[in-house]
Amino acid sequence: MANFSKFGFILATLGSSIGLGHIWRFPYMTGNNGGSAFVVLYLFLTLTIGISMLLSDMIIGNRGRKNIVSCFGDLYKNNFITKLSGIFLLGGPIILSFYSVVLGWVLYYLFVVSFQLPTTLLESQQIFTELKDYSIYWQIVGFSFCLILTSWIVCFGIKKGIEKLNFVLMPLLFIIFIGLLVYAMTIPSFMEAFKFMFDFAPEKITLKVIVESLGQVFFSLSLGVGTIITYAAFTHKNENLLKSSLWVVLPGILISLVAGLMIFTFIFEYGGSPQQGDGLVFISLPLVFGQMGITGEIISILFLVALMFAGVTSTVSLLEPSVVYLIEKFKIKRSFATLIVSGCVFIVGILIIFSLNVDYAKTLTFLNKNMFAWADFLTSSILMPLGGLFSTVFVGYVIGRKKAHEYTEHFLSVRLFKIWYFLIRYIIPVVIIVILISQILHSF
Repeated sequence: MANFSKFGFILATLGSSIGLGHIWRFPYMTGNNGGSAFVVLYLFLTLTIGISMLLSDMIIGNRGRKNIVSCFGDLYKNNFITKLSGIFLLGGPIILSFYSVVLGWVLYYLFVVSFQLPTTLLESQQIFTELKDYSIYWQIVGFSFCLILTSWIVCFGIKKGIEKLNFVLMPLLFIIFIGLLVYAMTIPSFMEAFKFMFDFAPEKITLKVIVESLGQVFFSLSLGVGTIITYAAFTHKNENLLKSSLWVVLPGILISLVAGLMIFTFIFEYGGSPQQGDGLVFISLPLVFGQMGITGEIISILFLVALMFAGVTSTVSLLEPSVVYLIEKFKIKRSFATLIVSGCVFIVGILIIFSLNVDYAKTLTFLNKNMFAWADFLTSSILMPLGGLFSTVFVGYVIGRKKAHEYTEHFLSVRLFKIWYFLIRYIIPVVIIVILISQILHSF
């Protein structure tokens, strides 16, 4: 088995986590959930629960050293446990199916909208509505391109494909975003954006904000979908997983905060509203960029290129776990395994695109949710929390304290181990169950 280099593993895992979750989802979730209240909770939960769960996934992969299902099966010889771990094979492809649709929108905005930016809110809304609700052709083109690109990269494997991709795109992503932040700092509304994100207002903390913050931790760290476990299986056995976790979490937080500061600076400067939901990037920002003249066109292109880079590094990580499973389970070539999984993703993605179209929406809507909404709900509200719960219970209760200590003693001090193990065994499972119940009750 080809292993990641130490830096390659960090970049690949970072690439998995820094995607649309940090740049597209984090700003609009912040805008919808009280600004600073959401940010402070997100930071606290990421640095406690997030790192603990990330470390658990890395340990399972690093010690199992195989595909997701075999990792659990080899670490604890139990047929029931092995079958249950198959849940990780569902989340990634489903997320990839609608994730690639959204990336297709990014591609359309990059090559079409950036050169003719809207100047009124109505015009901006019409562009997004026409693309999402009426233009099947352009959505299929964008979706297909993103999925083919992802599949092509995964066909090259860990060293030649995923590691090389992240060696190139991750540094470029940081350069673009730091450059955009520096520009945003020269704009008067930067301080307003800073206060919106960091002027902590405890009274804005509600159960909904807490649940949304926890959900964002899952999304931003790729928890519950098997990506971290799969990537960690390609690391050296004595890897310092705590250091790797910190190198993934801290730059991820940085990108989220930079994206938020940059976007809200532009929004406040040009009279936009931060409470635009998932349309923040596709409706509010194009309008803001359109009011900035030629500078807006340049910033729009740079922002969308960075968003595309982040998206692609995430899509390859969503495809890889299922591909590795098929390769090891059925002894088939990587290219054939990639074709099988991508084919399934393509079918689901096409159904999602048609479900958004006004002519087919009624046919592909069930219980007031279209296919896009169902894919999002099944992954973010069900499969990701269940996957996270399974991993933490496995480490905290199944393999036991003695084995957990043995697997971590070369990078966790006795005190740190006690804190981490307490969180994994007693706190995090309860928190995840609360998320599951709250998300399900909120959705119906």
